[in-house]
This record gives sequence, C-alpha cells and structure tokens, in this order.
Amino acid sequence: MKISASIYSDKKRSLPEVITDLVDHQVDLLHVDCNDDLAVFDDIQLIRSMCNLPIDLHIITKDPSKYFDLLRQNPVEYITFQFEDLPGKLEIPSDIAGRKGLAIITPTSIAAFDEYASFDFILIMATIPGQSGGVFDKINFSKIRQFRKKYPAKSIHVDGGVNGEVSFILRNMGVSSSVSGSYLFNAPSIGHALMNLTKREIESQFHVGDFMMPLDECPVVNHESMDLKTTLQTIEDGNLGFCLVVDNNEKLVGIVSSADIRKGVLKNLSDLNALDAKSMINSTPVSISESSTVVELLQTIKKCAFPVMYLPVLKNDGKAVGIVNFVHLIKGEL
Repeated sequence: MKISASIYSDKKRSLPEVITDLVDHQVDLLHVDCNDDLAVFDDIQLIRSMCNLPIDLHIITKDPSKYFDLLRQNPVEYITFQFEDLPGKLEIPSDIAGRKGLAIITPTSIAAFDEYASFDFILIMATIPGQSGGVFDKINFSKIRQFRKKYPAKSIHVDGGVNGEVSFILRNMGVSSSVSGSYLFNAPSIGHALMNLTKREIESQFHVGDFMMPLDECPVVNHESMDLKTTLQTIEDGNLGFCLVVDNNEKLVGIVSSADIRKGVLKNLSDLNALDAKSMINSTPVSISESSTVVELLQTIKKCAFPVMYLPVLKNDGKAVGIVNFVHLIKGEL
C-alpha cells in the first residue's frame, strides 16, 4: 500500500522544507488538498521544480471546469474530485492526464461511484474532509469491503485517521493508497511515522469484529444438508478457496478448503463415487475471537507452523460470525 503524504499538515515548516523531508524519506505520493483554491497550482509547480514524486491532488469545488485548463498545464498523476460538492455529473475532458478518482465522505454510499465507473479509483474520506487529526470511523471498513466486492478491478484510496494499526488493517483489506497527515508530521520524525505505517507489529485499538468479513458475506454450508456438489459450488462462488461449515445454530463445525478436496480426491482416486464432503471437513481449524485485537491476531498467526491464508472468526460460544483472509495483504506487499 502506498503512503500519500498530506503536504499541508505540517504547520511548523515551510513547504520547501516539508517537500525536501518527504523526498529524503522516499514517500510514495505527495497529497495536495485543494479546497477550491486555484493557488495550490503554484505549490504544484514548486513541487515539480523540486522532485518527480507523483502528485495526488484532491479538489473540493462546486465548479470543476475552472480547474481543467490548470490541470492541462500542470498534469498530475492522481486527480480526485469531492462528490458531495459537485453540482451535477462530472465529466473530465479526455485530454486531461492522470488517474481519475471520486472522493466520498463517510455518510455517502459507495453507490455514488456507479455513475463514475470509468474512473480509476474511489477515495473514502474516513474523517471530516480537511480536518487534520481526526479519528478513523470504523464503518468505513464495511464500505471498503462493499466497494471491493462491487468493483474488484478498481483501486481504493483512504484519507483520514490512518495510524499504524489502521494502516495494517487497510493493507489487509487491499487498499491501494492511504493519505497520512497529522500522524506523519506529529511523530518524532517522518521516518519514525513511516516505519509505524508499514511495520507489521502495531498497537491495537480496533478488534477483529470491526473489520472482518461478516458471516452473511462468507461462503458457508450447513453441516446437516451439505453434499459434495453444494460444497464445491460454495467454494467456487466464494472465490476464497474454502468455505465454512456450520450447524443449524451457526456454530462452527469446521472448514473445507480446496486443499482438503484435493486430498479427498487423491485418497479416493480408485472410486470417486465414494467422495464424501463431510469426510473432508477440517474440524480443528485455526480461528480467532471477534473480540481479539489486531496484535492478538498477529500473535495467533505467528504461532502457526504453516502459512495462514484465512481465519474463521468466532463468538465466545463457538458461533461463527465471519472470517479474516489475508489474500489482499499478500498482494499489497508485492
């Protein structure tokens, strides 16, 4: 996941000093907030004279068209317009370079992106736009999952409240870029903050239940009625390589993975009609409590002697409530 440094969040130093520091620490992107202020393009020109880092421009305006000529004269790598301020459907001329994005605030549904499906990414504002130092609203974890499912080929960017722990969760959810402002500049140094945003061991304020994939979004089969065809189709439709097996009370019976099916086929090659889905259930999978912290999640994974791709999430009574999978985290670290 790329870190986009919000250049106006440092109130103590001049912009050239800030840019020099960010370049020296090799941040991925320079985030430029434009609250309907054409003068930011003077700063963009300054950035271009100092470095070649990609510019991540976020424009809040009721009149997007007045920026088009400036964008032609000063092309940037990422251009985002704030949805809630637009007077109508935004049409960006095709000759304006850069990846296009739509920003939405927390109360706005991801359905707002439906009219902008030709855009490259969505920017989810997890705090109030323009408010530095806000707290990440955990409802946005659900919005990220919803958008990922609806638009799997689109990128997701997040702005607001991103600290070390939130950064880990966002990487795990497949977010492409996160904007960091006050967290980055209020640390002892930018280097120190960047290490916290990218390291694997972090302090916890959120719990697994805050960002897991809930049960109603998971591939699940009922133990009583499961058969081989249903199990295979559930794994196929879930596109995660496994399914949960639960009883009538949603208590976890186990999981069936693609590997379990492969082992079952190898065991019954001489008589494939003898394949029984229930015999393939792993009844003792590694799992995690919904109340576990992110640190406890990492500790659970580290204790395993084998790679963990997914974890069933349970209540204290053993009922399944969701899963955590690590497919996006692995992709994001490549």
